[in-house]
Amino acid sequence: MTNYQELLAQKAALEKQQAELEKQLAEARRAERAGVISQIKSLMAEHGLSLADLSGKTPNGKAPKASANAGRKVAPKYRNPATGETWTGRGLQPNWVKAAVASGKKLEEFAI
Repeated sequence: MTNYQELLAQKAALEKQQAELEKQLAEARRAERAGVISQIKSLMAEHGLSLADLSGKTPNGKAPKASANAGRKVAPKYRNPATGETWTGRGLQPNWVKAAVASGKKLEEFAI
């Protein structure tokens, strides 16, 4: 059976080994990152790319628009004849559409 002092000595040895392993891991990570960075720089030079090309921004510093129609309103496709409420046909159905369909009417009856 091992005594308390021997167990403490084993623990200290393990902690020292763990610290050395952590140093080796950090050094391996640094070396690997340096290689990857070098490879990326080489590829960027080969293809004429800059950091601005990687950021996805245009030369004026703004992100390009997703499309010409992004952010524009869509014309309504359906109208409630009783109240004049409209719906584009996108997203969740409004309550008036749900109620009308549940009562047996067809969506096409409300088309504009």
